[in-house]
Amino acid sequence: MTPSPHSPSPSTAVLSPEVADALAGGRPVVALESTLLAHGLPRPENRTAADQVEDAVRAGGAVPATVAVLDGVPHVGLTAAEVDRVCADPDLAKLGVRDLPIAAALGRSGATTVSSTALLAARAGIGVFATGGLGGVHRHAGDTFDESADLTALSRTSLVVVCAGVKSILDVPATLERLESLSVTVVGYRTHRFPGFYVADSGSPVDWSVASAAEAARVFAARRELAPGAVVVANPLPADQQLDPGLHDRVIADALAAADAAGARGKDVTPFVLGHLHEASGGATLAVNVRLVLRNAELAGRIAAELAALPC
Repeated sequence: MTPSPHSPSPSTAVLSPEVADALAGGRPVVALESTLLAHGLPRPENRTAADQVEDAVRAGGAVPATVAVLDGVPHVGLTAAEVDRVCADPDLAKLGVRDLPIAAALGRSGATTVSSTALLAARAGIGVFATGGLGGVHRHAGDTFDESADLTALSRTSLVVVCAGVKSILDVPATLERLESLSVTVVGYRTHRFPGFYVADSGSPVDWSVASAAEAARVFAARRELAPGAVVVANPLPADQQLDPGLHDRVIADALAAADAAGARGKDVTPFVLGHLHEASGGATLAVNVRLVLRNAELAGRIAAELAALPC
């Protein structure tokens, strides 16, 4: 993919000058999704968070590259005005991989999910991506076949994804089984317990752990030599920064029951439950969400810096 901002075709991303310069010089870059900003956080807090997340990547030693599709063209790295647009537009679409060709052909704008951000980042030559939590296998997926496209996308895309696990409203054990079936490498960052997004421990173990950003970079370098596919680095919140586990379990149960009573199905379940969580927790989940994203961004910056320092 040529880092040129001039006359892009629908399949070619526009790289911001800073991102293009960093990639050309072999300096570390971290991709960031835009769905968190457009759909995951309320306004105007989302605009403040956008700057904080990019600052956290810089604190880790890398250049941030927030990804979005604007007027049908993928952008890898956004200007301040483009971030303003993503954060302010209430009608911005949510674009997974399957939606990218539609947006490109029809000139539509949208925020990128984990799956589409990973694809566009890898195509641009970016090896590290920070997000909040992955999508996964939904509860009762045996009946509904409801599984996030994130999982298959990561099985085909070579990059490091730093996350806080998957949201605990999902079927975490089934998600880990699915990642194993897809041969996606999963390591805990200084832990052998898979995090549950708002809480440090989802109740499920992980087989492997890395003790440093340098180890995570070496694992990805080895994976990249062997076969396509992502390395998921699961980065839990410290126990004193997580949502109170008792409150978490109680609110999750109430939210799932409310979603069932309301007849929420498929892709409507997650936003319904997360909205219920925010209200029932008195906004505590929002604070935890921002906190974990900032931690993931900073760690991703350090992993990207270590990766850039490895011999070619």
